[in-house]
Parts: sequence; C-alpha cells; structure tokens
Amino acid sequence: MGKVSARRGVERLRRVVRRRDARLRDRPPSRPSRAESSDGGNRLQLVSLVAVSLPGLAALGALLFTWLQGGQASKELRINESGQITNRFNAAIGNLGSASLDVRLGGIYALQRIMQDSARDHPTVVSVLAAFVRQHAGSSAESKKGPTRMTAPAGYHAPPVDVRAAYAVLARRQPDRDSGTSVDLSKTDLRGLRVTERIRIRFPGADLTEADLRYADLTGADLQRANLVGSNVEKAILDKADLTGADLGQATLRASSFDGADLRKADVSCEGFSVEPGGKETLAGCTNLEYAHLNNANLRGANLTGVDLRWAVLTGADLRDANLTDADLRNTDLTGAKMAGAKMLRTKTASARGLPKRS
Repeated sequence: MGKVSARRGVERLRRVVRRRDARLRDRPPSRPSRAESSDGGNRLQLVSLVAVSLPGLAALGALLFTWLQGGQASKELRINESGQITNRFNAAIGNLGSASLDVRLGGIYALQRIMQDSARDHPTVVSVLAAFVRQHAGSSAESKKGPTRMTAPAGYHAPPVDVRAAYAVLARRQPDRDSGTSVDLSKTDLRGLRVTERIRIRFPGADLTEADLRYADLTGADLQRANLVGSNVEKAILDKADLTGADLGQATLRASSFDGADLRKADVSCEGFSVEPGGKETLAGCTNLEYAHLNNANLRGANLTGVDLRWAVLTGADLRDANLTDADLRNTDLTGAKMAGAKMLRTKTASARGLPKRS
C-alpha cells in the first residue's frame, strides 16, 4: 500500500511539471522595457560604426605609413642627389685645370649643367666661372698699354675659346638665382669680346671696374647698376644696352656706340678735383665720351658732370634733368635732343649743333 501511494505522488509531481512547461511554452514573449530597447539599439549602432570604421582606419594607417616611407625615401634621394652634384662639381673643377682645351670646355659645360640643376650651387658656379675668365683672359693692366685704333685691325686680339665659352655661360645664366653674387670681371682683358649666339648678355650689378672692353660687343646687354669705373670701353658697341643706374665714372668711352641705350640715373661724373699750379682747382678723372654715338639714348637724370662729349652724336637723346655741369659739348650734335631741366652750369657748348634754346 505504501508503494502505491509513493508512485501516485511521483505521477502527480510529473503532471504538475508538465502543466507548468506547457504554460511557459504557450505564454507570449515579454516585451523589453524602453530603457533596455534603447541600450540595445545604441550597442548595435556602436558595433555597426566600429565595423564600418575599421576599413577606413586601416586605410588611414596604411596612408600614414606610406607617407612616412615616402618622406624617408625623398630625404634619401635628396642626399643621394646632393652627393652626385658634389661629385660632378669636383670633376668639373678638375677639368678646368686641364692642359687640354677640349677637357676645359667639358668642365665649363658641366658647370653650366650643375648651375641649371641646382639652385643652391648656382652662386658658387658663377664665382668659379668668373674666376676662370679673370685668370685665363689676362689682366687689363697690361692690355690697356696698347693703342686703340679707330677700327679693329685684322686678326685683332680676342679672348681664347675657353674664355669665350665661360663668358657665354655666365651671360646665359638666370641672374635671379645669383643670391647676391655678382659677376666679377674686374681688371680683366676682355678686348673684342662678343657672344656669337643671339642671347641677351645678363650682367646686372656686374663688377667691370678697370676692365678692358675695347671693341667688345655688348649690344642689348643688361648692365643695370654695373660698375664700370675706370674701364676702357673705346670702340665698343652698347646699342640698346640697359645701363640704368650704372657707374661709368672715369671710364674711357671714346668712339663707343650707345645708340638707343638706357642710361637713366647713370653716373658718368668725374673722380674729383685736382689743384693746378697757382691753386686753381680743376676736375680730374672725368669720363671721356669723345666721338661717342648716343642717338636716342635715354640719359634722363644722368650725372654727366665734367664729361667730355666733344664731337659726340646725341640726336634725339633724352637729357632731361641731366647734370651737365662743366661738361664739354663743343661740336656735339644735339639735334632733336630733349634737354628740359638739364643743369648746364659752366657747360662748354661752342659749335654744338641743334642745342635747344633755353628760356
């Protein structure tokens, strides 16, 4: 009897469990609270955002790594290029000292290429080539002793081939890359110098003090602010040259041609005064422009104090506001010249032609 009661109790317990399980299965699912729903949505959005961002972050990291690698490679490339230019420069300098003309020419053109390839080395190359010209062209101290003829004789002295080549490279360069370095051809024998190519000679601010430029062709040259003090420019051609602000004091410009040249604000004045026996002061070291051609030249505001312009031709020249104090204009042709505002204190004008009437 006891066993039967026990079995009945177990069966009853099983039925209770089955009914409870059935009720749980039939119950509709409970809705989550609003807070739980919001938190779940935020977590889902965050997971989605991270999933979307991961490829972008990976790409950004790759880009940064590539940039760092590129910067390092660029730095190494610059170092390598700098080393190559140094080697090229040393080789070119060595060639300049060769006894062979061909090797020297190769060195000159190698330096030209370096000057074009490296803005940093441009000023150094300018100085080296100018020094080469000074050394190989010779000193003007000796050349100036020779006479000047009205026309250059056949076979007249001209600079050596390598000097002309170095000069042409300097003339072709870009002056805006000089970084304050000027072409120094002072006290150099440059007689008969000319550039065969149709290029404009660019020597702004050049140092040509006491240079011998007789018979040289400087047509259209850029000589702004150039220093030609004490130079000999007899029978040279400077037609249409730009000599704005140039210093031509004590220069010998006899029978040279400045047709159409720009000499505004140029200084062509004397060196100073000398005292003659008896105590009289006279101008000394004045610029000589005898027989010079200055047709249509622009001399506006130029300092021509004491300049010798006898027999010079200045037809159509602009001499407005120029200082012609103590200048010698005897037998000068001033036909069509503009001279308004010109200072002509003690100016010699006997036999001058076309001299405008002064009010």
